[in-house]
Amino acid sequence: MKLLKNKLKVGAVTALLASTAVFADNTSDIAELKRQIAELTKQSKIQQEQTQSLIDETSDLQTGFNYTKVDTQKSHSGLGAAASKVYYSKSPLSIGGYGEMYYAHTSNDGSANSDVLDVYRFVPYIGYKFADDIILNVELEFEHGGGGANVDGDGYVIVEFMYLDFLFNKNINLRVGNMLMPMGLINEKHEPTLFTTVQRPSTEKNLIPSTWHESGIMAYGNIADGLSYKIGAFSALDLTAGLGDGDKWIRNSRIGSYRNQNRLGLAVVGRLDYTGVNGLLLGTSAYADSDLTMIDVHFDYNKNAFRAYGVLTQSERDNAPIGEPKTAKGGYLNLGYDLLSLTPGTNQKLPFFVQYESVDAQNDIKGGGSGEAIETTTVGINYFPHPQVVLKADYAMQTQDGSADKDIFSLSMGFIF
Repeated sequence: MKLLKNKLKVGAVTALLASTAVFADNTSDIAELKRQIAELTKQSKIQQEQTQSLIDETSDLQTGFNYTKVDTQKSHSGLGAAASKVYYSKSPLSIGGYGEMYYAHTSNDGSANSDVLDVYRFVPYIGYKFADDIILNVELEFEHGGGGANVDGDGYVIVEFMYLDFLFNKNINLRVGNMLMPMGLINEKHEPTLFTTVQRPSTEKNLIPSTWHESGIMAYGNIADGLSYKIGAFSALDLTAGLGDGDKWIRNSRIGSYRNQNRLGLAVVGRLDYTGVNGLLLGTSAYADSDLTMIDVHFDYNKNAFRAYGVLTQSERDNAPIGEPKTAKGGYLNLGYDLLSLTPGTNQKLPFFVQYESVDAQNDIKGGGSGEAIETTTVGINYFPHPQVVLKADYAMQTQDGSADKDIFSLSMGFIF
């Protein structure tokens, strides 16, 4: 009897252990099933996203249109981010551009004040890849509301560049057509998000007459890592067109993309840039034709929240008529600091800046005499709610011959796409 009871106890314990093991196995199986379901759900979402991406890419390729966003960190051959878009596009057709408008109130010393509200520029870029190594890039510009829209009649539409790029390798490439002259800092990188002032500096408006574009052929590439070059032959400035124009004698001599039937000279342009130090661009460029030589040195340094950039330039004319400028010189220095860098966790920027500029467009006049340098100190602030959008405000204090001349308060908005 006692033996029977012991056997029953052993059986009960064995049954209990078996049922526990079965329960444990079921719990383990359920956990494994849950893990597998979660993994399948995750894979399904990934596959759905990949499928949608393929559908979008197929649609883009079928239509030939590119919806690629601007990468503000990329620049091809010194061009602005939006102008470089076609070089990084996966589809043949690329559409980009920029725009800016501004308000300015000018307080003149001894004369009436003035106000300006201007839809200054809308500029679409159209790019097309015939092949990975043959690229068309075009910039169209609508200024002051476009042709005939402005009350004063100064609105216009122009082809600002139109060229073909033949890309061979990193050391040598060939550009043919009408293109931006590789002079200074802003002429090639003139999109409004790339400089802090509302207006482009006068140095790079009247002395290096941005936006300056001529027709010709140019080779460019890298000499070594961190050292690039550009050299080309172009249509020359027509200095007869700037006669009697005072401080704008260089600016008004541009041929650009307009048909020229009077005087078609030849000019040579060369440029060297060093970018071997992180955040630094340091370079020089030179222009020469049968009557004018122009040289500049330029730099742009970005270190965390700090930025400094500037240009020095000088031009000399060999055959100036009596009473016309023989030389011009000037430059500017811009220092800025992003105030929002002090606030962690934000992608927005709020750079505060100070710029000093001195421009003497009639430094020496043939037959005697000279002009007086215009000195301008500008303080201002930019707000970038997005890397491609900027709101600007600045206050420029301008003097000539040491006396007060005029103060200009300006507001603007700009964007690239």
